[in-house]
Amino acid sequence: MRYANPMWVNSLGVKVLLAYVAGVALSIGLLLAVFYLLTTRSDFLPSMSVAQRTEELGEALRFDSAGRPIGFLDSEDSHRWTYDSLRRENGYRVLDAAGTVVLVSAAGPGTAWPATPATLRLAPGRFTFDLAGVPMYAGTAAVEHDGKRWFVQYAASKRIIELFQTVFALPSMGAGIVLFSLVMLFVFGACALITLRYTLRPLRELSESAAAISPRALHARLQVKAVPAEIVPLVDSFNRVLERLEQGYRVQQGFLSTAAHELKTPLALIRAQTELTEKGRERDCLLSDIQHMTRQVQQLLLLAETSEVQNYIFAAVDPRDVGAEAVGYLQRMAEAANVQLTLHDNGPVAPWRADRAALFTLLKNLLENAIQHAPEGTGVCVTIDAGTLTVRDRGPGVALEHVALMFERFWRGAHRRDHGAGLGLAICQEIARAHGWTLAAQRMEPGLLFSLTARPTPHR
Repeated sequence: MRYANPMWVNSLGVKVLLAYVAGVALSIGLLLAVFYLLTTRSDFLPSMSVAQRTEELGEALRFDSAGRPIGFLDSEDSHRWTYDSLRRENGYRVLDAAGTVVLVSAAGPGTAWPATPATLRLAPGRFTFDLAGVPMYAGTAAVEHDGKRWFVQYAASKRIIELFQTVFALPSMGAGIVLFSLVMLFVFGACALITLRYTLRPLRELSESAAAISPRALHARLQVKAVPAEIVPLVDSFNRVLERLEQGYRVQQGFLSTAAHELKTPLALIRAQTELTEKGRERDCLLSDIQHMTRQVQQLLLLAETSEVQNYIFAAVDPRDVGAEAVGYLQRMAEAANVQLTLHDNGPVAPWRADRAALFTLLKNLLENAIQHAPEGTGVCVTIDAGTLTVRDRGPGVALEHVALMFERFWRGAHRRDHGAGLGLAICQEIARAHGWTLAAQRMEPGLLFSLTARPTPHR
């Protein structure tokens, strides 16, 4: 199956969902990659956290009436225990513009800060130093107060920062990323799925409406209500195509009907003039040809009429009455062909909603076809039950590959007794389609079985 593609591969909804899942997965992967690089391959986060802490201390710095630093705001004083219990791991100090220490935390890094006045140490920003062989991260923040400039420095050991990150921060952040990823994948995925279903529902309804359009319903148009704005131009173009198709179909049907009507009178005149000539073989051949042409014209006219639904008058019809009428009408033809024509019904049946004349024409054409193909001495049987009408003959039938061609226009099978136009079964199919019935042919041993399946009109 070279051109057979699974429907889901070309599904717009599936593609959008896959794009969403791919985007979520890529976002999560990038977050994890960046987080991994920043926490394991770089000192960026530790130094940034120290610098941020330094800025916070600078903003919380308190001064006495003389403008000298004396401590920090209550929110920062509440954490002073950390500088006592972990005094060898972190500490702070405050310096004036000359580099003199005016405020320092308990014994710890504050007692072994790098020598001042190195300008880089007083410049706002980050720096590192070693305390008894322990790497320390430090930061400096400048504070302006009463026209004086002060410098707040904060330092924390690399090992305590890595301990907090490894034991506390990383697991919490990892759990947060996983939880966020699951929420984004499932909650947002469900929202995306619901949104896609709601958005694509008008397209499904539009597809069903388009599939229901047939040559008998070319007047129908697709509705653009609730259709996505991007699809509206396509729907409008399709409706314009339907308008042109309907116009062409009407012109074709009108031409066919007009041509058939116009040919009937000249053929009648030719037949009349031929019948006035002397009898002979040539006269008989001409009359036979004229009869054949007249039958073709009549069937073309009938085909044009049956192709238009407005030509039908629907009512509740008893199919058994129509069957008896058709069998009686063709009884003489069957006797001439030495074929026995019988009608069987399986008891009372519900009325069918049909055009009586059209149903008679359909059954008459099926019976004529069966009689013309049935061998002498055999029979043609019509069977009618609740929702099915069948016509069975015992003729030579047709090849299996020709069964699908039997309802094509102008197709003629072998073993006929006349020179038909090949339109009889096509007319039957048009009548069946107009009524919403199903007409099918089936090879039998011997002969053919034509079955007409209808939906009976419910009793009221």
